[in-house]
Amino acid sequence: MNPYQFYRQFKPFHLDGYSRVQEDQSLIKDIQKAINGEYSAIACYKKLAKLAPTEEEKNRIREIRKDEMRHFKAFSDIYTNITGVPPTPQLQEGCPDSYKRGLEFAIKDEQETVDFYIEIADGAQDSYIKESFRRAAADEQNHAVWFLYFFIKNQGSWRQERQMDYGAKGALEATSLTVPQMLVYAIQDEYLAQARYDRIIQNYGNVRTFLRIKEAELRHITALQTLFQRYGVPLPEDNSQAYTSTPDSIKSAYAAGVQGEIDNIAMYNKFLTYNLPQDVRFVFTQLRDASQNHLAAFERGLAR
Repeated sequence: MNPYQFYRQFKPFHLDGYSRVQEDQSLIKDIQKAINGEYSAIACYKKLAKLAPTEEEKNRIREIRKDEMRHFKAFSDIYTNITGVPPTPQLQEGCPDSYKRGLEFAIKDEQETVDFYIEIADGAQDSYIKESFRRAAADEQNHAVWFLYFFIKNQGSWRQERQMDYGAKGALEATSLTVPQMLVYAIQDEYLAQARYDRIIQNYGNVRTFLRIKEAELRHITALQTLFQRYGVPLPEDNSQAYTSTPDSIKSAYAAGVQGEIDNIAMYNKFLTYNLPQDVRFVFTQLRDASQNHLAAFERGLAR
């Protein structure tokens, strides 16, 4: 005989007076919420397992999903025993469509669920319900740790993905562009160049080529800022440090400069294929031409 059959036979919950009915109504509401949460997690983690990049992660998420299915059954049985009718689970807010956002969602949801289950356990009068929710809370805490581990493990690859949306790389990936989008991509790319030069100068000293080009490209930022003001485009935050790393040698620094200018020139050439306002076209042309000079300087440094 399982514990729920024992409940049905020997420990009925209802019709024990007004205070007991009120207590049961609060408990029923919380258990229904827990059931909905488990039902939604089962659906979300099925999607998350498909998005996971490795078999290790897929298998672990499937194991976590089995835990949620076990919780769902346990809570549903308790609900049925209290109310005399089975629950009608409902999906909660949608599960994200990307693995990164799915993990972020899961970490937050699992941590909130731990607190919620502990509250139910603390408030329940019945020892079996207390124990069921305490065990489930321990499972959810373990799930949160696994999801956090996978999030940290994948940060390197997500950094590369984010960079494909930033600066020249983002502009070159875009299928269509507006002038405000071009301005944002352009100034992001200039921010990126400044961050790269700062790292190089900090680690390799005041290398003349990088000092000279860094100063010239500060003027590029000023020219672009004028267009931002003129066209009422909000200036994006400079978070370029998140997309740069320190080259392992001065030769690698020159190589990074070469690639940066190649991407920069390609970006401006793409922009110039659009029907642009004359002042925007003038600035983009000037910056493209300056980048061609910078490319030649970096290529000379690389050839030394």
